[in-house]
Amino acid sequence: MKSDRTSSALVLFSGGQDSATALAWALENYQWVETIGFDYGQRHDVELNARLQVRKTLSDLNSDWAKRLGPDQLVDLTGYGALAESALTAEMEIEWKADGLPTTFVPGRNLVFLTVASALAYRRGLADLVGGMCETDYSGYPDCRRETMDAAQKMISLGLDRPMQIQTPLMSLTKGETWKLANELGGQKLVEVIVEDTHTCYLGDRSKRHDWGYGCDTCPACELRARGWREWQASK
Repeated sequence: MKSDRTSSALVLFSGGQDSATALAWALENYQWVETIGFDYGQRHDVELNARLQVRKTLSDLNSDWAKRLGPDQLVDLTGYGALAESALTAEMEIEWKADGLPTTFVPGRNLVFLTVASALAYRRGLADLVGGMCETDYSGYPDCRRETMDAAQKMISLGLDRPMQIQTPLMSLTKGETWKLANELGGQKLVEVIVEDTHTCYLGDRSKRHDWGYGCDTCPACELRARGWREWQASK
C-alpha cells in the first residue's frame, strides 16, 4: 500500500538490504520519517555499525530525503535476545531444526520489535510502522508473514486505542524484485549504497566483496542476497 506524503512513519531499521530499501520507500512516500533499531545481543555488531552509515548515505543521495529523515533510536533488547537464544545471538551452527525452522530463527523477534516500535511511534506522534519483512523469500520465519503483520497491527491498534498501520512494501517481492525496487527508488546510486554499506551476512563477514555486497557467500542470508542479485541482473 502506498501512503501519501501527508503522514509520518517509523521505520524498523537494521542496516540490512531489506530495511534500507524499506527506508528509501518510506522517504519517498511520507513527509516525515524516523528510524528505530534494536540491539538484541547479535553475535556480530557489524549490522548495528552499518545502520548510521546507511542512514547518512541515503540522506546524502536526495535532498528531499534529507529533509524528511528525522532522528534515530537504538533500543537495548539484549535481555530479550538472551532469552530467545538462536544462531544469531549465540555460538551455534546454522542449520534446520526438527520443527522445520532454522536455528537463525529468533522466536518472536518481529513481534517484540513491532511492540517496542509502536510505543515510540505513539510517543512521537508517528502514524505508521514500516518494516522490510518479506514472505516470498522468507527463510522459514513465521513472523515475516503478512498474516502475522495483520494480527500484530490489530493487536497494537487495540492496545494503543489508536489506529496504527504496519506497512511492508517488500512483502510480496522476491529478493531480485527488491533489488529492482531499490533501483526504481534511487537509481544506481541507491543500489551502490546497498551493495557497499548494508550488511546481511549472518556470520558478520565484511572481508569479502562480491557484486552484491559483502559477506561469507555461504550462509542462507548471503545465498539469498546473491541469488536475488543474479535474478535482477538477468532480468535487465
